Amino acid sequence: MIRAVVFDLDDTLISEKKYIESGYQYISKILSDRYDKDAQELNQLLFKLFNESPQNVFNRILDKMGISYTKNDILEMVEEYRGHLPDIRFFDDVLPCLKELKKKNIKIGVITDGYANAQRQKLKVIKATNFFDEIIVTDELGREFWKPHPKSFELMKEKLNVEFNEMIYVGDNPEKDFYISNIYPIKTTRIYRDGVHSDKSYLGNIKENHMIHRLCELNLIIDKK
Repeated sequence: MIRAVVFDLDDTLISEKKYIESGYQYISKILSDRYDKDAQELNQLLFKLFNESPQNVFNRILDKMGISYTKNDILEMVEEYRGHLPDIRFFDDVLPCLKELKKKNIKIGVITDGYANAQRQKLKVIKATNFFDEIIVTDELGREFWKPHPKSFELMKEKLNVEFNEMIYVGDNPEKDFYISNIYPIKTTRIYRDGVHSDKSYLGNIKENHMIHRLCELNLIIDKK
């Protein structure tokens, strides 16, 4: 019997691409004000550079602008990016799914990787504490405890007071979201979104137990258990 469903955040509940768009718009405005450049052109350049490679985008845009900078300048931009309140919202299938889970008296949680300040800003904007029983940001445990490390799942089990075999974990990233089923008898479900990590390889070739394209499909999985 399934008593808890735990979700990944990025590209499961919200769009990581929309988050990046929001962050780049924010940084473009800062650079525009600071260097008297057109914000829209800067935003387009940021995306052009990102599409070429997601590495060192802030360094590269300053290089393109012909602006000298220090390591601290880049670190400051990164902190501004992570600390901004993003213009994001749940995917349209999230709230109906959560409502159905609540009707079934199923506990719901979130386990999310990513830098803590950025993840907390995302969670704040979507008012996550209004919808989820427990939320774990793995970075707050320590970078070494990011998924696929099992610690966050062990904590979630205790917080929700369920057994591992009573949990479903829903994620999108083959590189880290499904390996937990090789450690504990947690049922894993992969949701296919147009996500930034959708083309990653499966860690240890450990694949999900189920795959879905809409969160409403979870009901079929739960009802079979």
